[in-house]
Amino acid sequence: MKEQEMNSHPIAEPKGDHGLEQPPLTPTLSPSDGEREKTTGRILHGFVRSKVAWAFGAVVVIGFAVGMVPRMKQRGVALQDMQALVIPTVSVTSPTRGQPNDGLVLPAEVRPWLEASIYARANGYLKRWLVDIGAHVEAGQLLAEIDTPELNQQLEQAQANLALAQANLELAKTTDIRWEELLKTASVSEQEAAEKAAARATASANVEAVKAEVRRLQELQAFQRVVAPFAGTITLRNTDIGDLIAAGSGRELFHLAQTKALRIYVRVPQTAASGISVGQTADLMIPERPGRAFRGKVITTSEAMSATSRTLLTELEVDNSRGQIFADTYAEVRFNDSQSDAPLTLPANTLLFRAEGLQVGLVGPDNRVELRNVQIGRDFGQTVEVLTGLAPEDRVILNPADSLAAGESVRVAEGTTVVAAK
Repeated sequence: MKEQEMNSHPIAEPKGDHGLEQPPLTPTLSPSDGEREKTTGRILHGFVRSKVAWAFGAVVVIGFAVGMVPRMKQRGVALQDMQALVIPTVSVTSPTRGQPNDGLVLPAEVRPWLEASIYARANGYLKRWLVDIGAHVEAGQLLAEIDTPELNQQLEQAQANLALAQANLELAKTTDIRWEELLKTASVSEQEAAEKAAARATASANVEAVKAEVRRLQELQAFQRVVAPFAGTITLRNTDIGDLIAAGSGRELFHLAQTKALRIYVRVPQTAASGISVGQTADLMIPERPGRAFRGKVITTSEAMSATSRTLLTELEVDNSRGQIFADTYAEVRFNDSQSDAPLTLPANTLLFRAEGLQVGLVGPDNRVELRNVQIGRDFGQTVEVLTGLAPEDRVILNPADSLAAGESVRVAEGTTVVAAK
């Protein structure tokens, strides 16, 4: 009771100096106020703990990010490097055309328009020679004389045999006439008369045979004089006075050539043979005369490809009336209009030698490899002519690997596209 009464009466607060009531120093708390304070404390405590947790989490996340981001970047770089190693990088080039004005240049064989090797037809000794190398001779001009004592004796013997045969023929003729008269009076038999007639015919045939032998020896004796068969220049003399001459020995006495006009023989490859026609002009070039070209004209072709070289033998005519070109010299012929378009050229290090044939590797628009068969023409060392299989816009792989396969993905190196050397 006393406690309740004490609680029911408020406690008087001391007054100040001026008699005014002072506010209580410590507020009086009710049970509900205490609960609210405790709840507020708990909320504040939980808020602080959550802030700390969030701060700790943020620190952890930042540390994770700081540690993992470089690693992820390194992993990405490593992955890119691995992909770069898996997809090979290649350098490419494009084929180009040669100079269209160069024409087709081929080695040529320069031959005289006419030439002949002069041999002896009669046995004996060289009596004298009248021309030497470099001499210009006319047709029928005497070149040398051969002394033929044995042939002369054979001719004299044949002439004596002819005289004997003619005498026998006269006797046989007279006898045959007499026996024909006797046969009319039945003084001789028909058999005997027939035998005399046959003897006359035999003697007549023997005369003709001996005459033929005499003519043969006379013709051989005419070969004592060695003459030029046509006008030209003596390019070889292979005999001297007193040499033993044997007919049929294969020893050439003189060589005669006519060089006012020349025959030029060229073997044109099969790939360019279709561009050669009779009447076509060409230039003959000689190394000893740089910058000088002699105009020639195609006069004929063999009209058949050689089975060994697959070339077309072509003959040209070149005027040499001034004697500026020596026969059998080395020369080249340039066909200016043998082909309209010059062939493409490629570096030699783009070729692949495989069982399927000669191939090159191309890079398509999707950066995938395509293998294409090609046919090459002339080989210039660092570059080759490509006749079929490529277009000027194709991208050809330089230094292709032996393992290069069709459909393989590649990467074209930047700034590596080069132009094939001309």
